[in-house]
Amino acid sequence: MIREIFISISLFIGGFFMLLAGFGILRFPDVYTRMHAGTKSGTLGVSGALIALALYFWDTEVTIRALLPIIFTLITAPVAAHCISRSAFKSGIKLSKNSVINEFENNKNIYP
Repeated sequence: MIREIFISISLFIGGFFMLLAGFGILRFPDVYTRMHAGTKSGTLGVSGALIALALYFWDTEVTIRALLPIIFTLITAPVAAHCISRSAFKSGIKLSKNSVINEFENNKNIYP
């Protein structure tokens, strides 16, 4: 009974963050904020779903197989976001008009 409640909560949290990632990608104005929404919320959404999977099957082998993608996503998502933002910056993609600050505006040589 308690395990089903934790599974439901974990699935709800995972689904909620995946929904937020989708809305962020559709709603945000430029590539930098879209990339941020997709990586942060997507990572939490995938983690919630895989934790629910591990709780549902309640087996050591399945838990290890569920935790490995969580660890892989937590390691690779920030690196991928950095690569996307760096390539967008080097390509000359501008920030949105609503952006308040651009710390790299005067430092073009920061990414050689």
